[in-house]
Amino acid sequence: MIEYLPRSKHHSELYLTQFGVEDCIPGHDYGPAVREHYLLHYILDGEGIYEVGGKRYPLRKGQGFLICPDVVTYYQADTARPWSYCWVGFHGTLAELLLKQAGLTQSSPILHYEKDDLIYQYLQMMIESKSYLKAQEARLTGLLYLMLSLIVEFGPAAPPSERESLAEMYVEKVTDFIEMNYAQKITIEDIARFIGLNRSYLGSLFKERMNTSIQEYLVRYRVNKACEMMDKADLSIGDISRSVGYSDPLLFSKVFKKLKGLSPKHYRMKP
Repeated sequence: MIEYLPRSKHHSELYLTQFGVEDCIPGHDYGPAVREHYLLHYILDGEGIYEVGGKRYPLRKGQGFLICPDVVTYYQADTARPWSYCWVGFHGTLAELLLKQAGLTQSSPILHYEKDDLIYQYLQMMIESKSYLKAQEARLTGLLYLMLSLIVEFGPAAPPSERESLAEMYVEKVTDFIEMNYAQKITIEDIARFIGLNRSYLGSLFKERMNTSIQEYLVRYRVNKACEMMDKADLSIGDISRSVGYSDPLLFSKVFKKLKGLSPKHYRMKP
């Protein structure tokens, strides 16, 4: 059984292209061939082999294999104990990064997950999503995120060569969190808790790559948003202060003047 899906118009970061389950006959094979998107197979029972990049991987229940876009691959079910597997096909700007977090790359394509049957359960829930009309795409995308998050959480650590991209991802998460929540009374502890890293470690990563602390970045972002509000809206200084996360207008004015060299009132009077 296989389900093909149209390209998503709403979830460019990560979207499903197909999913399915198959009980293979002895010796059933596919390839050598290439695919246009990522395909992740997870073996439910039996055995088989996967070949990519001149390497041959014998695989069994509880393992899986990643097919990367535009890479020639070949796989075949065992003749004595043919495998059955489920699979998901997906693409999007986040796909490669999430797979790297799970330790899955073109050069390291084998998945090991024998903890439980949650991967298969998520696949079954995808199949059941056919009954959804308006929310089908959102549900399928959510299930794909859940499946990949499971693999990330319990997969191997990313190799050293890929830790830089992970560090960049954490920094981007910090800036994204600030952009979405600067108007709230957020703390650095809140940001670290959201991302799931130790506060000190996250702060070091951020400063190393951004040449400023998270606190300084947050303050500067708030002040710059306040400047935008002064330029575009007829709001009081108190309203602007509260809108960028400062309940005390006097503290806001002090912070603003320190960064801009002018009080909010005098900044607004500039020609």
